[in-house]
Amino acid sequence: MEARRRLAALGIASIVALLGAACVPQQSDTHTPAPGGSSGAPVSKRGQGGDLRILYWQAPSTLNPHVATGPQDSDAARLVLEPLASLGQDGQPIANGLAAEIPTVANGGVAKDFTSVTWKLRQGVKWSDGSSFSADDVAFTYLYQCDPLTAASTFDRCEGIQSVVARDSNTVVVTYRSSQPFVYRWGIGSDGAILQKDQFKGCVGARAASCDADRKPIGTGPYKVREFKGSDVVTYDLNDNFRDPNKPFFKSVTFKGGGEPDAAARALFQTGDIDYAWNLQVDATTLRAMAQSSQAGSLVTVFGSSVERVELNFSNPAASLGDKRSEPDTKHPYFTDKSVRRALAMATDRDSIAKGLYGTDLFGKATCNVLAAPEAMSSPNTKGFDVCKFDLSAANAELDRAGWVRGADGVRAKSGVKLTMLFQTNVNARRENTQLILQKDWESVGFQVALRSEPFSTFFLGSSPGGANRFWADVQMYADGGDPDPTAYLAGSWTTGQIASKGNSWLLGNRGRYSTKDFDALVAQRRTEADPAKRADIARQANDLLIQDVAVIPLVQRAAVTSGIAKSLKGVDPSPWDSEMYNVADWTK
Repeated sequence: MEARRRLAALGIASIVALLGAACVPQQSDTHTPAPGGSSGAPVSKRGQGGDLRILYWQAPSTLNPHVATGPQDSDAARLVLEPLASLGQDGQPIANGLAAEIPTVANGGVAKDFTSVTWKLRQGVKWSDGSSFSADDVAFTYLYQCDPLTAASTFDRCEGIQSVVARDSNTVVVTYRSSQPFVYRWGIGSDGAILQKDQFKGCVGARAASCDADRKPIGTGPYKVREFKGSDVVTYDLNDNFRDPNKPFFKSVTFKGGGEPDAAARALFQTGDIDYAWNLQVDATTLRAMAQSSQAGSLVTVFGSSVERVELNFSNPAASLGDKRSEPDTKHPYFTDKSVRRALAMATDRDSIAKGLYGTDLFGKATCNVLAAPEAMSSPNTKGFDVCKFDLSAANAELDRAGWVRGADGVRAKSGVKLTMLFQTNVNARRENTQLILQKDWESVGFQVALRSEPFSTFFLGSSPGGANRFWADVQMYADGGDPDPTAYLAGSWTTGQIASKGNSWLLGNRGRYSTKDFDALVAQRRTEADPAKRADIARQANDLLIQDVAVIPLVQRAAVTSGIAKSLKGVDPSPWDSEMYNVADWTK
């Protein structure tokens, strides 16, 4: 899931000294700035515009970011719910949320030993229902989000936090159990939405699974929900109680979901029917031609940490296991053999996928790192790893040495276990074509590969038998990425404590059920290490461990933002580290 992000607005020297080299934002030489921009723009008038038309070809299923299954959910929610602070294009926090300022050591907001951070909140903020926002709402959000029984998809942000308490109505203190070099872990960006206590107090813990408030949350953001039709469309009206009297510019918003990327691109570039088209995963040549010939819209791309990857299932997805299917205490029948995992990686042609399906570096770059950004975190070591080199002969030799023998049908087997696999992803032309490339090469070395595509509307739903969270397949493919500081991303995706299972409604992020003490130890070490150089080195070590152990097979570093924006739309400044809607209050025409 894509999607997530964090940093501090301290000035570069202070950032590096406090948080480490991981926090220096990557500057992409392929970034195309959004049309219009926000600098020097005239002051707009609230409600002056008509309807803002946004098209996400993957439709939202909830408006609560803490149970979101992807950016289509958290982005749709961001028009209503706000975090303490956002993360801008450079990865640094922006005080455009509920915090009055970004806390630092210099202003006394961050403890010198990095054990606490004190947030001063904006005063006079109202919820869209007219009630007063206060620090109690912030403290309540922590209790909701960090109750294990809530099974929040943002639960990884809770690790290491001792408490979040309201010191007074306008001050919140986040306290860590031990020194936390990355003090801005909680309450920022896509995972930091603050909920209204009065509305959600009956939805904590197990009751979160059936919460009506998820469909129509009361927020402090620029818009309020008029109507939500799940997996279809959300309509919004401007929030008359929004704190800036001149914002938002648009009187209403229509956030349409569903369809497919090609149709979204045509609606933006050719017919001009919409103002913003998200995640245009269209053939690179076709998309570039559409954008270059369009009088209606411009293509905006921004690179971040999003990596298309193949995820391996370390648990057993056999249907014969019933309720134990893909549960973490089961073992995969052949991925427990590292030689099989290595052979699969060596039979993976990243360059052909990147060049053939992503076209140019504008849309995707072949990579063997799960930490592709920031640059300080991107390991140079993987270029020399044999599992990162496409070599069918080496893959065959690896399986031969491990005793996997080809049968008459060409499929290898050992001790009665055949290398037959189910490979799933969501319905999407580029992903389905990637499946075909991988299937061909994997089958050439002795695997038998069946393909399945699940509609995106259900692919990231924990309740879907064919979805990514339950992972009732052998391998699956999607994109995900982390923050400028990747600690939470690493922890949430591959540590033992974040394994998805029936017991947590399959909402936690370690869907592959990968678990090793060495990786857990590296993540734990990074949480407490304050030296910038050492923190960067630990992140690279964690990346290298995952690649050498073939816990995951990275394919392509994708542009984090590949969206179409109407040429008449101003103020859009997409961030690779936050929701694409993070500054929607500033959008005008």
